Amino acid sequence: MQDGEVIIERRGTAGIIRLNRPRALNSLTLPMIRTITEALEAFAGDAGVASVVVTGEGERGFCAGGDIRALHESARAGDDLAASFWREEFRLNHMIAHYPKPYVALMDGITMGGGVGLSSHGRHRIVTEHTRLAMPETGIGYLPDIGATWLLPRAPGEIGTWLGLTGLDIGAADAIHAGLADLQIASSRLGEVIDALSALPLGSAPGDVDAVLRRFSEPPAEGRLQRNAATIDRAFRFDTVEEIFSALSGERDEFAGETRRVLLTRSPTSLKLALHLLRAGRRSASLAECLGRELGACLHMLDNPDFFEGIRAAVIDKDRNPKWSPASVEAVEAATVERFLKPAEPPLSL
Repeated sequence: MQDGEVIIERRGTAGIIRLNRPRALNSLTLPMIRTITEALEAFAGDAGVASVVVTGEGERGFCAGGDIRALHESARAGDDLAASFWREEFRLNHMIAHYPKPYVALMDGITMGGGVGLSSHGRHRIVTEHTRLAMPETGIGYLPDIGATWLLPRAPGEIGTWLGLTGLDIGAADAIHAGLADLQIASSRLGEVIDALSALPLGSAPGDVDAVLRRFSEPPAEGRLQRNAATIDRAFRFDTVEEIFSALSGERDEFAGETRRVLLTRSPTSLKLALHLLRAGRRSASLAECLGRELGACLHMLDNPDFFEGIRAAVIDKDRNPKWSPASVEAVEAATVERFLKPAEPPLSL
């Protein structure tokens, strides 16, 4: 397949999946999810494929996440597109995490939301000097999904909590430090990487792929989150958003002040829900458990005013000035969060 929103290619022993919506930063649609799933299934059963490479077309991003405009329109119309999207996307995330062949994600440029799901669950996660990785969902009245409530709690200290609540983006060094990526390779050398992978012999093991990738890799510089890890751990170790705000107010450095200012712009309901899900993810035994819990919360998002308001402000009217309801974390009742925690019906099938 050499056209369409996803390009499927065989080059030597490499199966290559190219996201092909560069003007939309390769944001995912339901047909794209289905095409990627079918390609991965075919490559898994193809004896001529030694590894799979996933990359994004264009110069700006690997994948900016799901097509939230389409999800917004689906929710407004009351159809089942949004529910189908989440169910099939989460099944794809689980497939990637358990993929039987070496899976290489080239996270060049913007990698957010669903883009993190396509990459950070994989076995070989490559970032570049252009990588900007984020889970920005609290800024649109949504929640960290795609298995983020499994990935983020396993980052060192409270870095995952910071990422999930603030939604701020990080670069290559911090993506590696957070356990969301493995190696940094210069963007200009990614073509060489694909050529080298395509030349690997059949039967190559993950270690062979890793050796190729390490040959091109370069040491990352220290990241901002690493430098501020002590502040993050002190402020984000609490189990309520109110305590996190209070702790940030007690810090005297600029990083804490900036973090607090950002959190004040996020949906209060999303902050409380995200923290609850992140803490539940920390106690969970599997990615599947987290994905199932996230799906239930996603389906209840279709009745959440902040979800519609956040997308309106971000991509419909683009005024970047959402009016959250309620407007403060203190006003978010426990019952409001509880309603997002009802299991999905039917449960997620993996």
